[in-house]
Amino acid sequence: MNRRASGILLHISSLPSPYGIGDLGPGAYAFADFLVETRQCLWQILPLNPTSISHGNSPYSSFSAFAGNPLFISPDVMLTEGLISVSDIEELPSFPDNEVDYEAVTENKNRLLLRVFQRYIAKIGQDYDFERFCIENKDWLDDYALFMALKQHFKGSAWCDWPSEIRDRCEDSIRDWSERLKDRVLFEMFLQYLFFRQWDSLKNYCNDRNIKIIGDLPIYVCYDSCDVWTNPCIFKLNGEKRPEYVSGVPPDYFSETGQLWGTPVYAWNVMKEDGYRWWIKRIEHNIKQFDTMRLDHFRGFVAYWEVAAHEKTAINGRWVEAPVYDFLNTLLRHFPSLPFIAEDLGVITPEVREVMSFYEFPGMKLLIFAFGGDMPTNPYIPHNIDKNSVIYTGTHDNNTIRGWFNGEASQEDKQRLFKYMGREATEDEIHWEFIRYAMMSVADTAILPMQDILGLGEEERMNTPSVCDGNWGWRLISEQITSLTKERLTEMTEIYGRA
Repeated sequence: MNRRASGILLHISSLPSPYGIGDLGPGAYAFADFLVETRQCLWQILPLNPTSISHGNSPYSSFSAFAGNPLFISPDVMLTEGLISVSDIEELPSFPDNEVDYEAVTENKNRLLLRVFQRYIAKIGQDYDFERFCIENKDWLDDYALFMALKQHFKGSAWCDWPSEIRDRCEDSIRDWSERLKDRVLFEMFLQYLFFRQWDSLKNYCNDRNIKIIGDLPIYVCYDSCDVWTNPCIFKLNGEKRPEYVSGVPPDYFSETGQLWGTPVYAWNVMKEDGYRWWIKRIEHNIKQFDTMRLDHFRGFVAYWEVAAHEKTAINGRWVEAPVYDFLNTLLRHFPSLPFIAEDLGVITPEVREVMSFYEFPGMKLLIFAFGGDMPTNPYIPHNIDKNSVIYTGTHDNNTIRGWFNGEASQEDKQRLFKYMGREATEDEIHWEFIRYAMMSVADTAILPMQDILGLGEEERMNTPSVCDGNWGWRLISEQITSLTKERLTEMTEIYGRA
């Protein structure tokens, strides 16, 4: 990350595909080729972990911090490998091109994958690649596969509501349930084998063409996850293994009651005693999947806001310090470097800045926040950005630039923007002006959401925080990428030394 480069933020789910959701098939390789053609070096994605309708389809709310999302398994790749036939995918449901219908996609993909597994199970014992995958990933795969099998058996109920002997992971019960549900356990393992085989192939394709992948690592995990079920001692749970404290952020300019995320917070003192074993395994696993990682809510690694689980808002919480230096120094003893981008948006304290500076982690700078009343001293305005930064027009949590310009920016914001530009601009060209500012900045890295490259409006944003429905569904349509778009993006990349 210490040389000038640029790239695009586009999640796998947003890729073009005839199967209702982006996947690791031809659409992903075509997008990698687009990156090469426009001389980009980076592809940033959101977390690859399994999503679920019960968790709002959010990639930040998963049953596992280690597993991959089976919805991203490509039928086209399986067809090439001989795992399915043309007849299996001839009669597809009618999916919308521009958004994900998660309910229909999940039903269709699960039905297809189960059919593949039923054919494959007879010869799975002779697949040495599958056997090797299971051995190499045994630390998390066995527990995850059993967890998902139990979830299916108990009709989706949370692990805390399972019979006490399996809830508490008694050895005899683990052994008994693993045998009772062995076919479903094997199915879940098979899905992970397919996912990671396809992901490794795509990542190698990108790396061979000098494209690096930026992954995304959520700081917290869901309570109803395999991670909490298997490691309850590293979370602040009560005697009944339910959250005693949960995560969030305090009241601020954006919310009078703060944000109550509801995920269990870590018992950092316990993790420190065992040498942060779970985190080391997690980082080791993700370093294999990505070239660089965005650490979500980096603030929480220095001090985190914890709220008693019975509270209805985040108002009555408190800041608790985390052993950040001991934690990061321990990671450095296990890994030669920490390829992290610190997500440092929001109210950031001097202590957080000191940690980032000490470890030389680049922070995030969002142009969409740059043109408020404090513009001359705003930390996101191009003239105040430092070299060791990643500059964005916006992220998956923000409006698109066009949507901001049309619906959120005040007249005063627009006037400040026009004065900064030295001219006025229309809604049809404002996204290119923001892209130009990102590209020409001194920041080593510039990342552009695909929606901003295309100049799309508010209805095409990826996520609206604190809104439960209608998120994570946007999809790219191949025809939206015109030759003019390619030319302009390539030209700016070359002019500003990021090719």
